[in-house]
Amino acid sequence: MTTQLPAVRLRQSARHLRDVIVAREMKRGLLVAFEGPDGSGKTTQRKLFKNWLKSEGHDVVTTKWNSSALVKPLVKARKAARSLSPEEFCVLHAADFRYRLENDVLPALWKGQTVVADRYLFTALARDAARGLELEWLLDVYDPLFWPDMVFYFSVSPETSGKRIAADRAPSYYEAGQDITEITDPLASYTQFIGRVIKEYEALAQIFQFVTVDAEQSIFEQHRVIRELFESGARRPWEKRNQKVVVEWLSHHPKLVDL
Repeated sequence: MTTQLPAVRLRQSARHLRDVIVAREMKRGLLVAFEGPDGSGKTTQRKLFKNWLKSEGHDVVTTKWNSSALVKPLVKARKAARSLSPEEFCVLHAADFRYRLENDVLPALWKGQTVVADRYLFTALARDAARGLELEWLLDVYDPLFWPDMVFYFSVSPETSGKRIAADRAPSYYEAGQDITEITDPLASYTQFIGRVIKEYEALAQIFQFVTVDAEQSIFEQHRVIRELFESGARRPWEKRNQKVVVEWLSHHPKLVDL
């Protein structure tokens, strides 16, 4: 009997995993991302949305930006020292994102849970592009990309964002973009920097077809719109959008293939 070459076995394994992904499509959970600048009210809407999903019988988990136990302490320390370059800022957040994707998001989705993300990779794309990094380079850092089923983008003016932040607190050094603007006053720096971030968000909304929510509207009206849009949204098959990421992930978790 001729022994199969490793490359042949790898191709057969990948083909099998692709078949598993297709078969899992209607059982897997949905990933919904909430994106937008600070002060846009997305966290409030994310909480309302999560509570509504639970009332409708969904098993819901939440993932938050820059929250992995592995990477967050390093990011916090580097921020405190104000020693992050735009490139390092990007790479550390990408590591945090990948860790949460592989250890929190994908396992939950595979079990059929609905995952609600309070910020997703688009946060990094908008902020890092506002710091002068090229979008093509940023996409390479996050490659292979894993796309949500739906992205709600909370659109708000720089002025409204600044007023809402100022009413609650003074923005932190990196939040205010002082590493880029070199403006001493945090609020003045924030006003300038958030304008850049919003421009990048608006471009991403067009490129990646976000569902735009007018964050200047009342909290109740925004929540009503979000519920309607979610219920009318179409599932985006993994085999067409996320197959590469899921195949790679399943190859490292063979016990999940038969679940």
